[in-house]
Parts: sequence; C-alpha cells; structure tokens
Amino acid sequence: RKCVCVFACVRERSGLFSCPPARPSSDMSSSSSFCFVLRATLFCGLRGRTSAAPRALSGSPNRSPNRGLRSGGSRLNLQTPAAANRRHDYKTMDDLPGPNLATTAYWLFVKGYADKSHAMQVEHQRIYGPIWRSQFGPFNLINVAAPELIEQVIRQEGRYPTRSFLAHWKEYRDMRGQAYGLHVDKGPEWHRLRSVLNPKLLKLQEVSMYAPIVHDVVSDLLKRMERLRLRSQDQATIFDLNGELYKFGFEGASSIVFETRLGCLQDEIPPDTVRFISAVGEMLTLSETVRFVKAWDDLYDVATQIINKKVEEINTKVNQGEQVKGMYLTHLLSSNKLSLAEVYITITELLLGGVDTTSNTLCWTLYELARDEEAQEQLYKEVTSVCPGRQLPSTEDLNRMPYLKAVIKEILRLYPVVPGNGRLTVENEVIIDNYWFPKKTQFHLCHYATSHDEKQFPEPEKFIPNRWIRHGPNRFQHHPFSSIPFGVGVRACLGRRIAELEMYFVLSRIMQHYKVVPETGGSSLLPKTRTLLIPSKPVNLRFILRD
Repeated sequence: RKCVCVFACVRERSGLFSCPPARPSSDMSSSSSFCFVLRATLFCGLRGRTSAAPRALSGSPNRSPNRGLRSGGSRLNLQTPAAANRRHDYKTMDDLPGPNLATTAYWLFVKGYADKSHAMQVEHQRIYGPIWRSQFGPFNLINVAAPELIEQVIRQEGRYPTRSFLAHWKEYRDMRGQAYGLHVDKGPEWHRLRSVLNPKLLKLQEVSMYAPIVHDVVSDLLKRMERLRLRSQDQATIFDLNGELYKFGFEGASSIVFETRLGCLQDEIPPDTVRFISAVGEMLTLSETVRFVKAWDDLYDVATQIINKKVEEINTKVNQGEQVKGMYLTHLLSSNKLSLAEVYITITELLLGGVDTTSNTLCWTLYELARDEEAQEQLYKEVTSVCPGRQLPSTEDLNRMPYLKAVIKEILRLYPVVPGNGRLTVENEVIIDNYWFPKKTQFHLCHYATSHDEKQFPEPEKFIPNRWIRHGPNRFQHHPFSSIPFGVGVRACLGRRIAELEMYFVLSRIMQHYKVVPETGGSSLLPKTRTLLIPSKPVNLRFILRD
C-alpha cells in the first residue's frame, strides 16, 4: 500500500509506515495523508542500531498508562446530559468552509504551492476566513489563522498538549527497542520527561552559564567566515551562507547538549560528523521508509557513541574518587531521573531541534540587514556603544541591546521557523469561534498567516525592527498570539533560551567585525517550505571588514 503525502509529495512504502485504516471524521492521529502538519509540528527538530548502546539499556523504559487526565475546570465538558443538549447551540466542522482533497491537490500541483504551503495559508485565509476545514478523504484538518482563535485552541488543550501523533517515529523506535522521547511520548510520561529537561534550559540564570561555550563556537565561526571570504575572487563574498550557518547550528547545539565539539567549523570535517549532518537532512525530508530508517540509524549511532564516551568519563572519575563536573549532559546522566535509553533519545532530539532555528533565523537576518543599510547601521551603533572595541558581549550586555532583540523578533515574524503547528485535542471537546469540535480533532495553527496579517502588523511584508521597540515610532499593538515563533505554555520550545543566546552573540559579533552587503548582481530571495521555512536558494552575501 502507498500513502500519498500531499504536502511532502513523497511516498511512504508499505511495511513500517503503512496506511492506517480509515477512521471516522476528524481522527488524524496517525494519518500520513497530511504529512505537512506532522512535519511542521517537529519545531524543535526531530535511529538506531541497538549495538551502539549497552543491550540492557537499549530497551524502552516502563511507561505508566495515561491515567487521570484532567479535563480542566474552566473547560467546557460536553459529556454531561445538559451540556450535550447545548451542542445544538454551536456549529460543527461540517459548517466550515474549505477545500476538499481535489481542490487542495489543484493548489499544490497545478498552482504551484507544493513547496509554498506557508503562502497557501495566506491565500486560504483570504478566501475562507480565519478558520476553515481541509478534507483528506475521511480525515479533516481544522486550519486556524487568527490570533484570538489560536489562543482559544491553546488555552483548551489540557494539561498534556499533543501536537500530532508521529506514528512512523513510534514504530521505528518500537522496532529498534528505543525509548520514545519528547516527540513520541504523551500524557504523564511526556510531562515527566519535560519536567526533567526544563530547568537547565529555560531558566535564564542557568542558560547564562553556557555563554563562554557559545562564545568559543562563535569565535570559530568568525574565523571560518574570514577564511571563506578571503578565498573568494573579490575577497568579500561568502557563498552558501545558509550552509555555513547550518554547520554553526550543529556545532553550537552539540557543544551544549553533548558537551562535545563535532568539528563542523573545521576545513576537514570528521567523517562521523558528516554522517550525522547528512542523516538529519535525510530524516527531515521524510522520504521513503528505507532512507528514513537509515537516517535515524546513523543519528542514533553517532549520538550514542558520544554519550557512551561521556558515561565512561563520569564512571572513571567516580571510581577514582574525583568530583564530577560538567554541563547539561553530565547533569542528566548524574541526576538518575532518566534512564540511559531516555538520555540517548532526548539529547539527540534536543540537538536536532536547535540547529534549524538558529541557522535559518541568522541567515534571514543577515540577508535582510544587507538590504537595509539604515537598520544595519542602527544595530551596529547599538552594539558598539554597549561593547566598544569588539568587546565580547555578556548576557548582561544583551539586556542593554533592545534593537538587537527587535531585529531577531522581526525576522521570526517574517520568517517563522515553523510556519504552521499542529494540535491534537485528546483530553477535551472544545469550542472555537462558536464551533464545537470533538476529541481527537486535528488543528493546524497557521502562524505564518497570523504573523503576516496587516491587521496585526501594518506593512507586514516589510522588515521593520522598530515595530518591536517599546514606545518606538513604528510601535503597533498586536495580539500576543499573532507571532509566537517559540510557542507558548508547557509545549513552548525547550531550546528557546539557548537559541536566542546563540543568535544574539553571533549577530552582535558579526556587526562588530563586518558590514554586510548584498552579493553583486544578486537577486531577491523567497522562502520555501520543507518541513521548516527555509531560503529557496543558497544565500551569498559580501562581508566588508570594518575598521
């Protein structure tokens, strides 16, 4: 059997990822027919030969059943007889406008939106309004493209929010005997994992401890940029900047979560690192089954080698009576709150989640600053006034750089890393905009459409960082859910603080060293959707050394 993956335009062959049986109405929990939403819900990124891990630790840990899910006191409980009668007060998804499968296929393959699903959000919002239904045979997808309605969905999602059920991930990990991790586990088990991982990544005081590590990686990035630009014919142009920043994203994330440098910024990248980077690209395309499994095998193999080496180092120090010191990985291994199998999978997922956020956002930022000399000059003056003489910025210095933060916020509004996110209502029936939806309704939160809504952001296609400056000339009051690139609530991006720290340090230090200008004869750049929102072609920019 074959599953037609409408948004990815790929086929998943029978076997591991076979089609689920037809289900009534809105249950898309394990559907592959709308793969875009399943892929878009990764945000923070997304294996494994069991021989890479000790046999006794390679199995999945015991999981408690998802009991005791709370419906939430403020949420509408439509299971009671009185409330059941009130259903007639609301419309249902059958009353929603929207395209059927044939219409969606026409948009994708005839009108050319197969790799521009972010732009299709905007067009469908214009045609159907702020909420509409997309039909895929027996499956329904509820698209929400208004910030106040997105807020309604998120506030009714329950104690254990579910993005989408990644059936192929679960089946792969079952096949390999691995732990599930954050992207597959649900309910209390997901909450337990998240509670262990949160403190060292989301508390500002904890994140500031990573500043020296990040600065070391940024220094290596600047050295590599200098080598690359001097090799070019004009001794200024860096070609395929997005590829170079992707390597930085890997190096930065690995230095924190693995406590190990992978060598991504060297001229000669180690073979295992090349295999690791290639595996991520393969996995994110969700291509055929064999390639997907091979990609995860490579990812898990390299990750477990690194983690096992750290385990050996810790055991050696303990046996010698030495004090064990380290950062994030050492903390997880020594806390005994996660099994080793869970550490393998969660650390790898954390690495994957941090790479694209940092690299894509920095790439778009430098592209827009190169085209806006006034904005770049304003940023340069702010950075040099706070950190004169190419002084390394501290985390305290960043608090005195509001324009730097505004630039990043504006880029994430223009080019959200994940243009759409999924929510699967598993705990409650919900009411959205006077429509009643049953449990197991799959929602698609259209973040790109809301962040490009002129009612929220005047001149939405323009790069205007000052719109984020409090009391600034371009300040316009927008709905707080109109641009939420890192999400909100308990499902908010786990690596947000780390990603922001990396982006602030990279951008401020590049401004200290270079003036960024467009490539001679270069054309404008448009985004495309490949799970994430990425540049449609390699980004080439010129970096002019400042005095």
